[in-house]
Amino acid sequence: MDKHLEQSQHTIVLIDGVCHMCQGLTKFIIKRDPAGVFQFASLQSDIGKDILRQGGLPEETVDTVVVVENGTYYTRSAAALRIVRRLTFPWRLLYGFIIVPRALRDVLYKWVAKNRYRWFGQDEECMIPTPEIRRRFL
Repeated sequence: MDKHLEQSQHTIVLIDGVCHMCQGLTKFIIKRDPAGVFQFASLQSDIGKDILRQGGLPEETVDTVVVVENGTYYTRSAAALRIVRRLTFPWRLLYGFIIVPRALRDVLYKWVAKNRYRWFGQDEECMIPTPEIRRRFL
């Protein structure tokens, strides 16, 4: 097992580090995760690529959030729902969308993912975490 996964007792969230929407969602999650359940890494980082390889996902994966929880990998809407179920109330109520068939949820997810750079913008490089949240990043 990858050393990053062995060392982490947390749920790992891999995000597109250059996407403004993804950066905003990371900050959103951190504010609503007072217990510090989630740790983050950029999909483009060496650590992110190592974790993707460990899960059998291509290193070039940047069109989805990836959640690693107890050794299981989740992508797209399943990953998003795994995140919200661990956030503070009322956000965890969104986990109720798990009853919607994954194929339908993923249609919406893929549409947003396809348009995220156009709608929200992107950076040339991955976000540098502030000192206050740096401990949450792998």
